[in-house]
Amino acid sequence: MDSTALKTLQDKCICHICSDFMEDPVTSKCGHNFCYACLSLLWDDLKGSVFCPVCQTPFPQKSFSRNYQFRNMTEIIRLLQKSKRKRQEEHTVCQKHDQPLVLFCVRDRDVLCTQCSLSVEHQGHYTCPIKKASSYHKKILGKAIATLKFSVKQVEEKLALQHRRVLGLREEAEYQKKEISYEFGLIKLFLQSELEAHLNEIHIEELVSSSELNGYLETLFDHVSTAKDLLKEVEATHESSDVTFLRAYHRLQNLKSPKPWLFRTKQYCLSLPPQYSGLNRIIKQFQTDVTFDLDTAHPQLVISEDRKSVFYEEARQCVCASPQKFHLWPALLGCNGFDSDRQYWEVKVGDKPRWTLGVCQAHFSGDWSNQPSGFWAIGRYAENSYVTYGPIRTEFLPVVRPSKVGIFLDYELGELSFYNMSDRSLLYIFRNSFTGTLWPYFYTGTDSESLEILTHPTPDTGSY
Repeated sequence: MDSTALKTLQDKCICHICSDFMEDPVTSKCGHNFCYACLSLLWDDLKGSVFCPVCQTPFPQKSFSRNYQFRNMTEIIRLLQKSKRKRQEEHTVCQKHDQPLVLFCVRDRDVLCTQCSLSVEHQGHYTCPIKKASSYHKKILGKAIATLKFSVKQVEEKLALQHRRVLGLREEAEYQKKEISYEFGLIKLFLQSELEAHLNEIHIEELVSSSELNGYLETLFDHVSTAKDLLKEVEATHESSDVTFLRAYHRLQNLKSPKPWLFRTKQYCLSLPPQYSGLNRIIKQFQTDVTFDLDTAHPQLVISEDRKSVFYEEARQCVCASPQKFHLWPALLGCNGFDSDRQYWEVKVGDKPRWTLGVCQAHFSGDWSNQPSGFWAIGRYAENSYVTYGPIRTEFLPVVRPSKVGIFLDYELGELSFYNMSDRSLLYIFRNSFTGTLWPYFYTGTDSESLEILTHPTPDTGSY
């Protein structure tokens, strides 16, 4: 039989797992063939779905069929191999000298007859009897086979582990797909609901405004009509008696115009649920424990024992003098300064009419007139008046009045952000290249309501 054809048949009967002739061959649903023991061992620890070791086709259940044709073909190939080896053993005579092959050349790794060993080609080479060489190399081969089998076993175990990991990754990916689809579905429903609610509010506002405007126009028409009538009456009585004229003129003078009709559209904005806001990650990951510094507090400020709450009192406190204290206005700093990383803290301002929150570059005396730079803050100074302090003074008006303010400092990025925790909106953001240490700054105003640093910030649901 042609050696190439025999080699092709041998390859067809090799198991893809153990790389040896198949024992009790089985065929998977995708058409690949394996030893029954090999495939059973590979799928033994897997639960649920399994997959083909060759093409990775997934199967919901462990299912395969025995292949009797391959079993018969494997037996035939083994018989052919035995016949080939027998023929090779029969040809143990040197074809060149027609003498028995009895020696083994260690250097050339070749079998020789006595005459071959004396030739110039093998002169000086170490030779030994074939039986001795065979026994020695069988021992080496046995060790190599044992090592190879151990390596194959390890590879099979790793392969089975990797298959389990692949299956786990697939299951995890499917779970994440379902989870993200569910999340996006919720967002879609929320956005649709918000859209319908806002459109409905705008429609109602339009109807109410139109009704009010029509009423105002009617009032204007009545006023114009009355004014025209009085004007005609005055003109008609101009030549009459003085008393009649003065009465008509007096009525015209006392005619008051209607007050202007004022209309202001409501500002609508989208507020995502808390779970979709980046603020949650900022609060959870970068929350910093900030406390008030007693040494910098104005003498009329009263600080709680945990140094988390402060309020203004008319009576001056008995405190030791310190060059770091504020003297011109009721303010104080935080205990710890920041010169790297990212920090977040949150302050409850409540209904205080005046307050200021931010950071400054250093401890300084109470006179701030000499500190035009190194200060970034925002504050409230009137009923609906808010302002930024820093390189540029800017006034702004939040859509919702903040009762809690979140402060996020990204030192490396050079950003200081202020968030209105009442509606989780961004109030203002400073962008600057910070240098040196930054200290939290607090101005309380002169009212008696306290300013409080929140230890465990929580979303607020307050409004106007």
